[in-house]
Amino acid sequence: MQFRKLGASGIEVAPLVLGGNVFGWTADKQASFAILDAFMDAGFNAIDTADVYSIFVPGHKGGESETVLGEWMKARGNRDKVVLITKGGLPMGEDLKGLSKGYLPRACEASLQRLQTDYIDVYMSHRADDTVPIGETLEAFQGLIDAGKIRSAGASNYTNAQLADALACTGPGKAAYTSFQPHYNLAKRDEYEGEAEDLCVKHNLGVITYFSLGAGFLTGKYRSEADFGKSPRGGGMKRFLNPRGLAILAALDAAAERHDATPAQVAL
Repeated sequence: MQFRKLGASGIEVAPLVLGGNVFGWTADKQASFAILDAFMDAGFNAIDTADVYSIFVPGHKGGESETVLGEWMKARGNRDKVVLITKGGLPMGEDLKGLSKGYLPRACEASLQRLQTDYIDVYMSHRADDTVPIGETLEAFQGLIDAGKIRSAGASNYTNAQLADALACTGPGKAAYTSFQPHYNLAKRDEYEGEAEDLCVKHNLGVITYFSLGAGFLTGKYRSEADFGKSPRGGGMKRFLNPRGLAILAALDAAAERHDATPAQVAL
């Protein structure tokens, strides 16, 4: 396996990172364990989750994915082999949100407890918080680094302006973001390619995309409205079923056939 440096974090990851959004949701504990085992057995090492997965599901309270992941690491005794990435800052309940010095350490501690570990390799702000100065957020991240709770800090879902402001806010006692997580895939390229990509190259940020398979669309599983019932995410595929989306699927099919591969492999 060819590992890559994740920006200036000092952390090395394999070329594919496993997203844990579905653990404890559409993938129950048994299925999640099987997926995680297969991922690690194939030589990969980095797993991405977040505290809010899956608070958006009726009856869930958040933390389901982290809980399953923590139980798996404990059962396998492999914490030292996993590059653990999680995110905080989105609402987890009343007054449980944001990137302030008062809340972010609490969110991190709650994630550590669910993950059954004493440190997180990459801890990301899940979304920018306009109610808190970026300097305060970076001070909170530095405090977590100094305490040994996290190894590095990253940002997800920042606009170009927000990311530029964060990268310019340097100084003593402030962590520097070393990774960025944008929405990016073969069908959604405009948010990252261009200014955001230039910022990441200039500041040596490691980039870990999300929705890399378009929530399943780029696997070829959804080709008409009749396919929407194949998963709880199926209804969201309607946004892709247009001439451009169907052209992308046709191109994936052609490339997959030429290379004896699947559309998902080609998309990644």
